[in-house]
Amino acid sequence: MNQRGFRYRTWPVPTWRLAVLAALSALAILLLPPGWRVSVGLFQVSGAFLVVNAALIFLVGLDLLLAASPAKLDVQRIHPSSVTIGHEANLTWEVGQQRGRPGPVWLVDDLAPSLAADTRRVKLRVPARGVATARTRMRPKRRGRFQPSEVVLRTAGPLQLAYRQRRRFVPTRLRILPAFRSAKTAELVLRKARILEVGLRSAKGRGGGTEFDSLRELTPDDETRRIDWAATARSGRTIVRTFRAERNQTVLVLLDTGRVTAGRVEDVPRVEHAMDGAMLLAELATGLGDKMGLLAFDRTVHTTLEPSNSRSQRSRVTEALFDIQPALAEADYRAVMQHVLGRYRRRSLLILLTELGDEEVDQFLLPSIPLLVRTHLLVIAAVRDPELDRWAVEPSEGEEGAFLRAAAISEIKARQRTAAKLKAKGAIVLDHPPETFAAALGDAYLGAKATGRL
Repeated sequence: MNQRGFRYRTWPVPTWRLAVLAALSALAILLLPPGWRVSVGLFQVSGAFLVVNAALIFLVGLDLLLAASPAKLDVQRIHPSSVTIGHEANLTWEVGQQRGRPGPVWLVDDLAPSLAADTRRVKLRVPARGVATARTRMRPKRRGRFQPSEVVLRTAGPLQLAYRQRRRFVPTRLRILPAFRSAKTAELVLRKARILEVGLRSAKGRGGGTEFDSLRELTPDDETRRIDWAATARSGRTIVRTFRAERNQTVLVLLDTGRVTAGRVEDVPRVEHAMDGAMLLAELATGLGDKMGLLAFDRTVHTTLEPSNSRSQRSRVTEALFDIQPALAEADYRAVMQHVLGRYRRRSLLILLTELGDEEVDQFLLPSIPLLVRTHLLVIAAVRDPELDRWAVEPSEGEEGAFLRAAAISEIKARQRTAAKLKAKGAIVLDHPPETFAAALGDAYLGAKATGRL
C-alpha cells in the first residue's frame, strides 16, 4: 500500500456495453467485404477485421482516458462513533475530486454482514470540482468493534465501455454497544425504591443500615423509638429523627466471560444477558447513591472498572463491555476471588454472573466462598434456559421426546444441587430465565439494602 491510499492496480473491467459493441463489430466484419488481407503466421486476417478491432480498441482506450481516475478521488465515511444494538444509524459516503471530468462512480464497501446495512453498493455522479454523497441505513445485530478498511471504486467514461477500478484503503472504526434491554425495568425498580425508601425501615441486619437525615414533628405512623427526646424537650413538641438509606456502599459485579457463558439462551449468548443485568445494577446503584464497579474475567481479570457512584457509570459499563467476547477456556474463579480479597477490603455486595456447572463450581468456586462471605455479601446469578422448563413438563412423544424430557429434568436437578451447595456455603443464588434475570438482580440488591446486610 502506498501513500496515496490504494493497494494495487487492476486491469480495466469490461462492461456489458462493450460486449454488445463487440458483437455488433463481429456482425459488421461478416457483412463487410474482406478487402485486403494480412498474413499473421499461418492465418490470413482480413482488413475489415483489423480496421473494426482497431476502432474498437481506440474507443475503449479513449473512454478510459476520459474516465476519472479512482486514485485521485477523495473518499470518506461519515457515521456515529458508536451505535447501540436495536437502534438505527446512517452511514454516509462522500466522494469528491479536486480536478477532473464529471462522471459516474460506483462504490462498494466492505461492511460486515452483522451491521445489516441496507446496501453496501452505491452509484454516484461526481462533479468536476465537487463532492457527491450517498447514504445507507444500518441496524447492527452484533456488538463489538468494527473496522471497515477498504472500498472498491469504479469509474467510467462517457461511453461506459470499460471501468477503471481501484481498491482504496479508507480505515474507520465503529463501536456497536450492547443493548440495555432492561432499561424500563431499571426505571420502574428505581422509582419504586425511592418511593418506598428501601432500606430505611430496618436496621436489624449487619452493618447498622441507616444514616441520620433530619428532624421533624411526630406523625401517627412514626415509631416511638425514633423520638429525639432532647429535641422534644427544647421545642415543646414531639420530634422524631428521620433516616435515609446508607450511601456510598459498594456493588461489585464479577462477570464470567469463560467458555460456559458462550452458550446461547433464546438465540443470545448467556454473556449478553449477564451484561444486561450488569447495566441494570449500574443504573440502580448509582441512582441510589451507591458505588458500582465491574470485573470481567476468564483465565485472568482482563477488564476492571473501579467502583463509582457517578451517574455516568452505566455508560462507562457499556463502554467497558461492548467488545468483550467469551473465551474458549475455563474461567479461573480462584484468581478472581484472590483479586477481590486483595483489593476490596471494605464490605461490598459481590454479584458473580456465571453459569451453574457442577464441575467448575465444585473444583474452583466452592473452596473460595468461605473466605469471601467473611467480609462480603455474595450473590451468584445464572441465566436458566426456559427451554429446560418447557421440555421438563411437556408430554414426551416418541424416543426423542422422552430423551429431551429426561435430559431436561436431569439438568434442572443438577442446577438445584449446585445451588444448594452454594447456599450452604453462605452465598445467595439466583437462577432465572432471561425475561426475569435482570429484575431478580435488582431485587437482590434492594433486598440487601433493605435488610441492612451491606
